[in-house]
Amino acid sequence: MSSVRKTETIPQWKQEEVDELVEFIDSFNSVGIVGVGGIPSRQLQAMRRELHGSADVRVSRNTLTVRALEEVDDGVEELTQYVSGQVALIGTNDNPFGLFQQLEASKTPAPINAGEVAPNDVVIPEGDTGVDPGPFVGELQTIGAAARIQDGSIMVTEDSTVLEEGEVVDDDLANVLVELGIEPKEVGLDLKGVYSEGVLFEPDELEIDVDEYAADIRSAAAAARNLSINAEYPTAATVGSLLAKASGEAKSVGLFAEIESPDVVPDLIGKADAQLRSLAAQIDDEEALPEELQGVEAAPAPETDDADEEEQAEEDDDTDDAETTDGDADADEDDGDDGGDGLGAMFG
Repeated sequence: MSSVRKTETIPQWKQEEVDELVEFIDSFNSVGIVGVGGIPSRQLQAMRRELHGSADVRVSRNTLTVRALEEVDDGVEELTQYVSGQVALIGTNDNPFGLFQQLEASKTPAPINAGEVAPNDVVIPEGDTGVDPGPFVGELQTIGAAARIQDGSIMVTEDSTVLEEGEVVDDDLANVLVELGIEPKEVGLDLKGVYSEGVLFEPDELEIDVDEYAADIRSAAAAARNLSINAEYPTAATVGSLLAKASGEAKSVGLFAEIESPDVVPDLIGKADAQLRSLAAQIDDEEALPEELQGVEAAPAPETDDADEEEQAEEDDDTDDAETTDGDADADEDDGDDGGDGLGAMFG
Protein backbone atom coordinates (compact mmCIF):
# COMPACT_ATOMS: atom_id res chain seq x y z
CA MET A 1 0.00 0.00 0.00
CA SER A 2 2.93 2.34 0.74
CA SER A 3 4.21 1.99 -2.83
CA VAL A 4 0.80 2.96 -4.21
CA ARG A 5 0.68 6.07 -2.03
CA LYS A 6 4.18 6.99 -3.19
CA THR A 7 3.17 6.63 -6.85
CA GLU A 8 0.13 8.85 -6.35
CA THR A 9 2.19 11.58 -4.71
CA ILE A 10 3.36 14.11 -7.28
CA PRO A 11 4.98 17.53 -6.95
CA GLN A 12 2.71 20.49 -6.31
CA TRP A 13 3.35 22.08 -9.71
CA LYS A 14 2.38 18.86 -11.48
CA GLN A 15 -0.83 18.57 -9.46
CA GLU A 16 -1.69 22.14 -10.34
CA GLU A 17 -1.07 21.36 -14.02
CA VAL A 18 -3.31 18.28 -13.78
CA ASP A 19 -6.02 20.35 -12.10
CA GLU A 20 -5.86 22.89 -14.93
CA LEU A 21 -6.06 20.11 -17.52
CA VAL A 22 -9.09 18.61 -15.74
CA GLU A 23 -10.76 22.03 -15.77
CA PHE A 24 -9.91 22.34 -19.47
CA ILE A 25 -11.48 18.94 -20.26
CA ASP A 26 -14.62 19.66 -18.23
CA SER A 27 -15.20 23.01 -19.93
CA PHE A 28 -15.91 21.61 -23.42
CA ASN A 29 -18.61 19.41 -24.93
CA SER A 30 -16.06 17.64 -27.14
CA VAL A 31 -12.45 16.85 -26.22
CA GLY A 32 -9.84 15.26 -28.48
CA ILE A 33 -6.18 14.48 -28.96
CA VAL A 34 -4.29 16.10 -31.84
CA GLY A 35 -0.81 15.38 -33.16
CA VAL A 36 1.48 18.43 -33.24
CA GLY A 37 4.68 16.74 -34.41
CA GLY A 38 6.68 18.55 -37.07
CA ILE A 39 4.81 21.83 -36.64
CA PRO A 40 7.14 24.78 -36.01
CA SER A 41 6.35 26.70 -32.82
CA ARG A 42 5.46 29.87 -34.73
CA GLN A 43 3.08 28.01 -37.03
CA LEU A 44 1.48 26.22 -34.06
CA GLN A 45 0.79 29.57 -32.42
CA ALA A 46 -0.78 30.82 -35.66
CA MET A 47 -3.04 27.76 -35.77
CA ARG A 48 -4.13 28.33 -32.18
CA ARG A 49 -5.02 31.93 -33.00
CA GLU A 50 -6.98 30.78 -36.06
CA LEU A 51 -8.98 28.36 -33.91
CA HIS A 52 -9.69 30.98 -31.24
CA GLY A 53 -13.40 31.23 -30.57
CA SER A 54 -14.23 27.78 -31.91
CA ALA A 55 -11.62 25.50 -30.31
CA ASP A 56 -8.74 25.66 -27.86
CA VAL A 57 -5.47 23.72 -27.79
CA ARG A 58 -3.60 22.82 -24.61
CA VAL A 59 -0.08 21.38 -24.76
CA SER A 60 1.28 19.53 -21.73
CA ARG A 61 3.37 16.55 -20.76
CA ASN A 62 1.90 13.27 -21.93
CA THR A 63 2.01 11.76 -18.43
CA LEU A 64 0.07 14.67 -16.99
CA THR A 65 -2.44 14.59 -19.86
CA VAL A 66 -3.08 10.89 -19.20
CA ARG A 67 -3.49 11.54 -15.48
CA ALA A 68 -5.99 14.32 -16.14
CA LEU A 69 -8.03 12.17 -18.56
CA GLU A 70 -8.15 9.34 -16.05
CA GLU A 71 -9.09 11.70 -13.24
CA VAL A 72 -12.04 13.08 -15.21
CA ASP A 73 -13.10 9.52 -16.10
CA ASP A 74 -16.71 9.56 -17.41
CA GLY A 75 -15.54 7.80 -20.60
CA VAL A 76 -13.09 10.47 -21.69
CA GLU A 77 -10.24 8.30 -20.39
CA GLU A 78 -10.60 6.32 -23.65
CA LEU A 79 -8.53 9.09 -25.25
CA THR A 80 -5.43 7.92 -23.35
CA GLN A 81 -4.76 5.37 -26.11
CA TYR A 82 -3.87 8.27 -28.46
CA VAL A 83 -1.47 10.01 -26.06
CA SER A 84 1.90 9.15 -27.56
CA GLY A 85 4.51 11.16 -29.38
CA GLN A 86 3.99 14.90 -29.74
CA VAL A 87 0.32 15.49 -28.97
CA ALA A 88 -1.96 18.03 -27.32
CA LEU A 89 -5.48 18.28 -25.98
CA ILE A 90 -8.09 20.08 -28.06
CA GLY A 91 -11.49 21.17 -26.78
CA THR A 92 -14.53 22.55 -28.57
CA ASN A 93 -18.25 23.07 -28.13
CA ASP A 94 -18.70 22.31 -31.83
CA ASN A 95 -19.65 18.79 -32.94
CA PRO A 96 -16.79 16.38 -33.81
CA PHE A 97 -17.56 16.51 -37.52
CA GLY A 98 -17.28 20.29 -37.60
CA LEU A 99 -14.03 20.13 -35.64
CA PHE A 100 -12.52 17.60 -38.04
CA GLN A 101 -13.51 19.66 -41.09
CA GLN A 102 -12.02 22.80 -39.55
CA LEU A 103 -8.72 21.10 -38.71
CA GLU A 104 -8.41 19.59 -42.18
CA ALA A 105 -9.15 22.94 -43.84
CA SER A 106 -6.45 24.65 -41.78
CA LYS A 107 -3.66 22.35 -42.96
CA THR A 108 -1.05 23.88 -45.29
CA PRO A 109 1.49 22.36 -47.74
CA ALA A 110 5.06 22.02 -46.46
CA PRO A 111 8.43 20.64 -47.66
CA ILE A 112 9.38 17.13 -46.64
CA ASN A 113 12.78 16.51 -45.09
CA ALA A 114 15.23 13.63 -45.50
CA GLY A 115 14.40 10.80 -43.11
CA GLU A 116 10.68 11.53 -43.04
CA VAL A 117 8.09 9.01 -44.22
CA ALA A 118 6.09 10.03 -47.29
CA PRO A 119 2.42 10.55 -46.30
CA ASN A 120 1.39 9.84 -49.90
CA ASP A 121 2.92 9.14 -53.32
CA VAL A 122 5.42 11.83 -54.32
CA VAL A 123 4.96 12.81 -57.98
CA ILE A 124 7.02 15.19 -60.09
CA PRO A 125 4.59 16.52 -62.72
CA GLU A 126 5.23 16.67 -66.44
CA GLY A 127 6.40 20.04 -67.73
CA ASP A 128 9.18 22.60 -67.80
CA THR A 129 11.14 22.71 -64.54
CA GLY A 130 12.31 26.23 -65.21
CA VAL A 131 15.89 25.14 -64.52
CA ASP A 132 18.61 25.84 -67.06
CA PRO A 133 20.48 22.87 -68.59
CA GLY A 134 23.09 21.49 -66.22
CA PRO A 135 23.75 18.81 -63.60
CA PHE A 136 20.19 19.06 -62.29
CA VAL A 137 18.92 16.90 -65.15
CA GLY A 138 21.11 14.08 -63.81
CA GLU A 139 19.75 14.59 -60.30
CA LEU A 140 16.22 14.22 -61.63
CA GLN A 141 17.10 11.05 -63.49
CA THR A 142 18.84 9.66 -60.38
CA ILE A 143 15.65 9.86 -58.30
CA GLY A 144 13.61 8.24 -61.09
CA ALA A 145 12.10 11.19 -62.95
CA ALA A 146 11.82 11.12 -66.75
CA ALA A 147 13.85 14.25 -67.55
CA ARG A 148 15.84 15.63 -70.46
CA ILE A 149 17.10 18.91 -71.90
CA GLN A 150 14.71 20.42 -74.42
CA ASP A 151 14.37 23.92 -75.92
CA GLY A 152 17.05 25.34 -73.64
CA SER A 153 15.47 24.04 -70.42
CA ILE A 154 15.21 20.90 -68.33
CA MET A 155 11.90 19.19 -69.03
CA VAL A 156 10.08 16.40 -67.20
CA THR A 157 8.52 14.48 -70.08
CA GLU A 158 5.82 12.67 -68.07
CA ASP A 159 4.38 12.53 -64.57
CA SER A 160 6.94 10.61 -62.53
CA THR A 161 6.22 8.89 -59.21
CA VAL A 162 9.58 9.12 -57.43
CA LEU A 163 8.47 7.83 -54.00
CA GLU A 164 5.52 5.78 -52.84
CA GLU A 165 3.47 6.31 -49.71
CA GLY A 166 5.17 4.94 -46.62
CA GLU A 167 8.71 5.07 -48.02
CA VAL A 168 11.48 7.14 -46.42
CA VAL A 169 12.74 10.30 -48.12
CA ASP A 170 16.49 10.36 -48.80
CA ASP A 171 18.79 13.38 -49.17
CA ASP A 172 18.82 13.37 -52.99
CA LEU A 173 15.01 13.42 -53.25
CA ALA A 174 14.63 16.05 -50.53
CA ASN A 175 17.06 18.36 -52.36
CA VAL A 176 15.31 17.93 -55.73
CA LEU A 177 11.90 18.61 -54.23
CA VAL A 178 13.18 21.81 -52.59
CA GLU A 179 14.71 22.93 -55.90
CA LEU A 180 11.38 22.35 -57.69
CA GLY A 181 9.32 23.93 -54.91
CA ILE A 182 7.29 20.76 -54.44
CA GLU A 183 5.73 20.45 -50.98
CA PRO A 184 4.33 16.91 -50.75
CA LYS A 185 3.09 16.92 -47.18
CA GLU A 186 0.53 18.92 -45.21
CA VAL A 187 1.26 20.51 -41.87
CA GLY A 188 -1.50 20.98 -39.34
CA LEU A 189 -3.19 19.64 -36.27
CA ASP A 190 -3.76 15.94 -36.91
CA LEU A 191 -6.86 14.73 -35.05
CA LYS A 192 -6.22 11.32 -33.46
CA GLY A 193 -9.56 10.88 -31.70
CA VAL A 194 -12.32 12.92 -30.09
CA TYR A 195 -14.78 12.10 -27.31
CA SER A 196 -18.21 13.74 -27.44
CA GLU A 197 -21.46 13.02 -25.60
CA GLY A 198 -20.43 9.50 -24.61
CA VAL A 199 -19.10 8.49 -28.03
CA LEU A 200 -15.48 8.09 -29.16
CA PHE A 201 -14.87 9.12 -32.79
CA GLU A 202 -11.82 8.39 -34.94
CA PRO A 203 -10.80 10.37 -38.06
CA ASP A 204 -12.10 7.82 -40.59
CA GLU A 205 -15.56 8.12 -39.00
CA LEU A 206 -15.50 11.91 -39.23
CA GLU A 207 -14.22 12.18 -42.79
CA ILE A 208 -17.43 12.57 -44.76
CA ASP A 209 -18.41 14.38 -47.94
CA VAL A 210 -20.63 17.15 -46.56
CA ASP A 211 -22.29 17.89 -49.94
CA GLU A 212 -23.06 14.21 -50.55
CA TYR A 213 -24.36 13.82 -47.00
CA ALA A 214 -26.64 16.85 -47.43
CA ALA A 215 -27.91 15.44 -50.75
CA ASP A 216 -28.70 12.11 -49.04
CA ILE A 217 -30.65 13.96 -46.35
CA ARG A 218 -32.65 15.88 -48.96
CA SER A 219 -33.37 12.66 -50.86
CA ALA A 220 -34.51 10.89 -47.70
CA ALA A 221 -36.75 13.83 -46.77
CA ALA A 222 -38.34 13.81 -50.23
CA ALA A 223 -38.93 10.04 -50.05
CA ALA A 224 -40.50 10.39 -46.59
CA ARG A 225 -42.76 13.18 -47.85
CA ASN A 226 -43.91 11.09 -50.83
CA LEU A 227 -44.58 8.11 -48.54
CA SER A 228 -46.62 10.31 -46.21
CA ILE A 229 -48.69 11.65 -49.10
CA ASN A 230 -49.25 8.25 -50.74
CA ALA A 231 -50.18 6.72 -47.37
CA GLU A 232 -52.43 9.72 -46.65
CA TYR A 233 -50.65 10.29 -43.35
CA PRO A 234 -50.99 13.97 -42.44
CA THR A 235 -48.01 15.83 -41.01
CA ALA A 236 -47.15 19.50 -40.73
CA ALA A 237 -45.06 19.17 -43.90
CA THR A 238 -47.63 17.25 -45.99
CA VAL A 239 -51.09 18.36 -44.88
CA GLY A 240 -51.17 21.13 -47.49
CA SER A 241 -50.34 18.70 -50.31
CA LEU A 242 -52.88 16.18 -48.99
CA LEU A 243 -55.63 18.82 -48.97
CA ALA A 244 -54.72 19.89 -52.52
CA LYS A 245 -54.75 16.25 -53.64
CA ALA A 246 -58.14 15.65 -52.01
CA SER A 247 -59.53 18.79 -53.60
CA GLY A 248 -58.34 17.65 -57.03
CA GLU A 249 -59.81 14.19 -56.57
CA ALA A 250 -63.14 15.64 -55.40
CA LYS A 251 -63.24 17.86 -58.47
CA SER A 252 -62.54 14.86 -60.72
CA VAL A 253 -65.44 12.97 -59.10
CA GLY A 254 -67.68 15.99 -59.60
CA LEU A 255 -66.79 16.18 -63.29
CA PHE A 256 -67.28 12.46 -63.81
CA ALA A 257 -70.63 12.43 -62.00
CA GLU A 258 -71.63 15.75 -63.61
CA ILE A 259 -72.50 17.29 -60.25
CA GLU A 260 -73.62 20.88 -60.71
CA SER A 261 -71.47 22.31 -57.96
CA PRO A 262 -70.43 25.99 -58.23
CA ASP A 263 -66.81 24.86 -58.29
CA VAL A 264 -67.42 22.33 -61.06
CA VAL A 265 -69.98 24.02 -63.34
CA PRO A 266 -67.41 26.05 -65.35
CA ASP A 267 -65.47 22.86 -66.10
CA LEU A 268 -68.65 20.96 -66.96
CA ILE A 269 -69.63 23.68 -69.43
CA GLY A 270 -66.17 23.64 -70.96
CA LYS A 271 -66.25 19.87 -71.18
CA ALA A 272 -69.69 19.87 -72.84
CA ASP A 273 -68.61 22.58 -75.28
CA ALA A 274 -65.54 20.56 -76.25
CA GLN A 275 -67.65 17.44 -76.83
CA LEU A 276 -70.13 19.42 -78.94
CA ARG A 277 -67.35 20.91 -81.05
CA SER A 278 -65.79 17.49 -81.51
CA LEU A 279 -69.09 16.03 -82.69
CA ALA A 280 -69.79 18.97 -85.03
CA ALA A 281 -66.32 18.68 -86.59
CA GLN A 282 -67.08 15.09 -87.64
CA ILE A 283 -70.08 16.11 -89.73
CA ASP A 284 -69.13 16.85 -93.35
CA ASP A 285 -72.42 18.43 -94.38
CA GLU A 286 -72.55 21.85 -92.76
CA GLU A 287 -76.17 22.22 -93.91
CA ALA A 288 -77.08 19.56 -91.35
CA LEU A 289 -75.75 21.73 -88.52
CA PRO A 290 -77.32 24.70 -86.80
CA GLU A 291 -75.95 27.99 -88.13
CA GLU A 292 -73.92 28.69 -84.95
CA LEU A 293 -72.04 25.38 -85.35
CA GLN A 294 -71.22 25.70 -89.03
CA GLY A 295 -67.49 26.06 -89.63
CA VAL A 296 -66.69 25.09 -86.04
CA GLU A 297 -63.40 23.24 -85.52
CA ALA A 298 -62.79 20.76 -82.74
CA ALA A 299 -61.65 22.43 -79.54
CA PRO A 300 -58.22 21.41 -78.23
CA ALA A 301 -58.34 18.80 -75.50
CA PRO A 302 -58.09 20.39 -72.03
CA GLU A 303 -55.03 19.62 -69.93
CA THR A 304 -55.94 17.03 -67.34
CA ASP A 305 -54.17 14.69 -65.00
CA ASP A 306 -54.10 10.95 -65.61
CA ALA A 307 -57.32 10.34 -63.70
CA ASP A 308 -59.16 13.00 -65.70
CA GLU A 309 -57.85 11.57 -68.98
CA GLU A 310 -59.06 8.08 -68.10
CA GLU A 311 -62.48 9.39 -67.10
CA GLN A 312 -62.64 11.49 -70.27
CA ALA A 313 -61.83 8.42 -72.39
CA GLU A 314 -64.64 6.46 -70.70
CA GLU A 315 -67.10 9.29 -71.25
CA ASP A 316 -66.09 9.64 -74.91
CA ASP A 317 -66.71 5.91 -75.38
CA ASP A 318 -70.16 6.29 -73.82
CA THR A 319 -70.85 9.26 -76.08
CA ASP A 320 -69.78 7.36 -79.20
CA ASP A 321 -72.04 4.44 -78.26
CA ALA A 322 -74.96 6.80 -77.72
CA GLU A 323 -74.33 8.58 -81.03
CA THR A 324 -74.22 5.28 -82.91
CA THR A 325 -77.47 4.15 -81.34
CA ASP A 326 -79.21 7.43 -82.13
CA GLY A 327 -77.88 7.25 -85.67
CA ASP A 328 -79.22 3.76 -86.19
CA ALA A 329 -82.60 4.79 -84.85
CA ASP A 330 -82.78 7.79 -87.19
CA ALA A 331 -81.69 5.65 -90.09
CA ASP A 332 -84.51 3.18 -89.37
CA GLU A 333 -87.04 6.00 -89.26
CA ASP A 334 -85.82 7.46 -92.58
CA ASP A 335 -85.49 4.09 -94.34
CA GLY A 336 -86.53 4.39 -97.93
CA ASP A 337 -86.13 8.15 -98.01
CA ASP A 338 -83.11 8.53 -100.28
CA GLY A 339 -83.26 12.28 -100.32
CA GLY A 340 -83.71 12.80 -96.57
CA ASP A 341 -81.76 15.63 -94.93
CA GLY A 342 -80.64 16.17 -91.32
CA LEU A 343 -78.59 14.24 -88.77
CA GLY A 344 -80.40 10.97 -89.56
CA ALA A 345 -79.37 11.14 -93.19
CA MET A 346 -75.80 11.93 -92.26
CA PHE A 347 -75.48 8.87 -90.03
CA GLY A 348 -77.38 6.54 -92.47
